[in-house]
Amino acid sequence: MIVEAVEIRVVDIPLKQPFRTSQSIQHSRRALLARVITDAAEGWADVNVEDEPIFGHEFLSATWAALEELLVPQLLAGPASAPLAAARMSRVVGHPAAKAGLEMALLDAELRASGMSLRRYLGGTRDRVPVGVSVGITDTLAELLTTVTEYVDEGYPRIKLKVQPGWDREPIAAVRAEFGAELALQVDGNGAYSSADLLHVSGWDEFGLEMIEQPFPAHDLLSHARLDARISTPVCLDESIGSATEAAAAIASGACRVVNIKPGRVGGYLEARRIHDVCDALSVPVWCGGMLESGVGRAANLALASLPNFRFPGDISATSRYFAEDICPPFVLHDGMLDVPDKPGIGVDVDPDVLDRFTSRRLLQ
Repeated sequence: MIVEAVEIRVVDIPLKQPFRTSQSIQHSRRALLARVITDAAEGWADVNVEDEPIFGHEFLSATWAALEELLVPQLLAGPASAPLAAARMSRVVGHPAAKAGLEMALLDAELRASGMSLRRYLGGTRDRVPVGVSVGITDTLAELLTTVTEYVDEGYPRIKLKVQPGWDREPIAAVRAEFGAELALQVDGNGAYSSADLLHVSGWDEFGLEMIEQPFPAHDLLSHARLDARISTPVCLDESIGSATEAAAAIASGACRVVNIKPGRVGGYLEARRIHDVCDALSVPVWCGGMLESGVGRAANLALASLPNFRFPGDISATSRYFAEDICPPFVLHDGMLDVPDKPGIGVDVDPDVLDRFTSRRLLQ
């Protein structure tokens, strides 16, 4: 397959309400979108980076430069397939989200040309997957309980609370008291705690949580292992997992019993599938994280989450959770699940008029 051109856009999609974590607050989804045009078809992908290097070292302006100066020229250098492109781009150190975006856009083009869905290509076994919802930090407990009530009433089977020092035990206890033990509840610290907080975080074990996700910084596997050894609640790693090799090492160290896979963080959907396979071989369940993706990224994540070892609802959520208007047709929640697209490639098409309205910068090479 010959890559004829690559387009990169900065898109700014307004959120229905601000999304607050221990590390940031977002009022819109400002990110990059990639389009790869080949001699047979074109493909699309989200490039999952933030404005600032908060959850990792990548950030929007640096990723734009890496794409424009290094990665896109490599993709245009000759015939390419998604695996070949991934190997070629591996010569550049770092920038996993940028590589993931180009790999997925090229793979989408290949699959559209061949008539194969991404779900089938990855080895997905389900046409619908359960999804949960991630609830950001709120100003008051009353606001939190109102928000959680809305999502439970909409049919989400799992609620994840963002927590931070000073906003953890009380909101967890309030949600558990309001909704009872039957609510599947988990928490995510986004690495905001330190080893000095080990006893404090251990105390959350009494709440019967599905898991405690990434309480300590990405590099601190030791504190995660110590926590996991103290509590019955599974520890889940997110930012600590950047590859299948890192997943195997983290599991071997006792740092986690669950892994959250984000394709943009690990360098693409091919590596995400390898992490799935490694964790499956080690009897460690996985689930699909979210980064406020547009419908393009949401479609790809649903295909990934249809693989058999994705045992927990992912942070994929319906379009209406985040956006009043998206660049693709909306994904709608039915009985706590979303349908996995079955058309060729990622299975969704971009609305060019909406895309143009949300685009603030464009590069075509």
